[in-house]
Amino acid sequence: MWEKVQETVDFIMERTNFSPEYGVILGSGLGGFTNDMEVEHILPYSEIPNFPVSTVQGHTGALVFGAIKGKKVVAMQGRFHYYEGYDMKQVTFPVRVMKNLGIEKLIVSNASGGVNSSYKVGSIVIIKDHINFMPEHPLRGANDERFGPRFVNMSEPYSRKMRLKAKEIASDLNISVQEGVYLGLQGPTFETLSEYRMVKILGADCVGMSTVPEVIVASHMNLECFGISVITDMGNEESIDTITHEEVLEAAKEAEPHVRNLIKELITQY
Repeated sequence: MWEKVQETVDFIMERTNFSPEYGVILGSGLGGFTNDMEVEHILPYSEIPNFPVSTVQGHTGALVFGAIKGKKVVAMQGRFHYYEGYDMKQVTFPVRVMKNLGIEKLIVSNASGGVNSSYKVGSIVIIKDHINFMPEHPLRGANDERFGPRFVNMSEPYSRKMRLKAKEIASDLNISVQEGVYLGLQGPTFETLSEYRMVKILGADCVGMSTVPEVIVASHMNLECFGISVITDMGNEESIDTITHEEVLEAAKEAEPHVRNLIKELITQY
């Protein structure tokens, strides 16, 4: 893994000579964030050695390098999911690459299903913690100390300081946000009503098919993380009958301007 990461980093540096401070992983329907960047380089995943290729509608599949008001950023337009058939080391490989390119902070976004009754479709949720229900752990196997320690402290996977700053920014921008716990499941099926009830009983507020592995690996490498989720469906009898991936993308698209503004200002101010 170490050698593959270095090979990929060397390839990217040869083509971009770009050392970012922030890494951003853009989830379903949120790829337009790159329009806010002063873009310097775009590298399609298909051209990057050792990179998987995103297969999901709504995920473009490119690394975008640029700046937000002087802050250097690398953004992933499209992420990789365990349900696509990749193993967890492939899913989280880009996080290791971004760390070795120079990032110090990671921002992850996603679309999720809500089970907290105070949420509605379009709610923006700052992730304060997660519950890992994925069937494979990204740190399983031999540990390479060059990446991080064997046993990782997960008491604060989502930076409390970044969350406080994001809430302050949201208030200034008059953007309504909530905080919640995200539960990660394998997918690719949407949850059954009973599974949604299980998620709620377990203490989570929303559920999705990504983010958790990436944040675990970020924590392994001591990256400061911020996570944000758009509620694209509610896990109840009223909404579950008709939910489709197209509707998820549409709900994410409506919330996208607010999420983009929040992330942009967080990068600028934090």
